[in-house]
Amino acid sequence: MLVGLIQQHNTPDIDSNRLRLAEKVRQLASQGAQLVVLQELHDSLYFCQVETVDNFDLAVSIDLESPVASFYSSVAREAGVVLVTSLFERRAAGLYHNTSLVFDSDGSLAGKYRKMHIPDDPAYYEKFYFTPGDLGFKPITTSVGRLGVLVCWDQWYPEAARLMAMN
Repeated sequence: MLVGLIQQHNTPDIDSNRLRLAEKVRQLASQGAQLVVLQELHDSLYFCQVETVDNFDLAVSIDLESPVASFYSSVAREAGVVLVTSLFERRAAGLYHNTSLVFDSDGSLAGKYRKMHIPDDPAYYEKFYFTPGDLGFKPITTSVGRLGVLVCWDQWYPEAARLMAMN
């Protein structure tokens, strides 16, 4: 399987960031990628370097009819790739997650994963923004195989990889 990884320089312009990501996904698909993984919190600048309530305005609904989920669903479908995203999810008032939505190559939602291990270090004040995930370590079945999606710090904890592998 050919995997494409995208890490781009972002700006405060979220729409521009999304459009540039979509173009890169299409480009990777044209080069044969079947699975494309986007960088963590790819829609905006990394906002967790400071603690400010204004940054909660960046959070989005991940409901499948939401503009954000619809956008990435259509990118996956148009490019014909499995697409792994990372979004600042507004689940409910006061309940936010760092959530990965995985779209299958037909644009359907294959599954989601919420980051479990949340750091709180200088310039990584993620505990101010994110609640630990509640979905467990469950692989996501896609058209290219089962994916054990982990986000950032989750990879540093051996039990996360072990539980994914066991499942």
